[in-house]
Amino acid sequence: MEGFVYVLGCAHKGRYLTYVGWTTDVVRRLAQHNAGKGARTTRGRAWVLLHSEGFATRAEAMRREWYLKRDRKFRKALADKTLSDQAR
Repeated sequence: MEGFVYVLGCAHKGRYLTYVGWTTDVVRRLAQHNAGKGARTTRGRAWVLLHSEGFATRAEAMRREWYLKRDRKFRKALADKTLSDQAR
């Protein structure tokens, strides 16, 4: 796999937040986000991996990232299901 798209989630002030990105190594990238070295909007929060998809090319991964960033219903459903299960 050349690229991955991932969706991260966290609970913050009584609501669920999501972040969508692409990378070549999902585990490394999640560790970077949780260490405060990710995107500015992800700093200072404990993120969990909600979803990831692998692609043969970087361009395919970036296209899917663009789509997921605009698909709020999908991200909300992921966050509601995954993060509410973890809160139990």
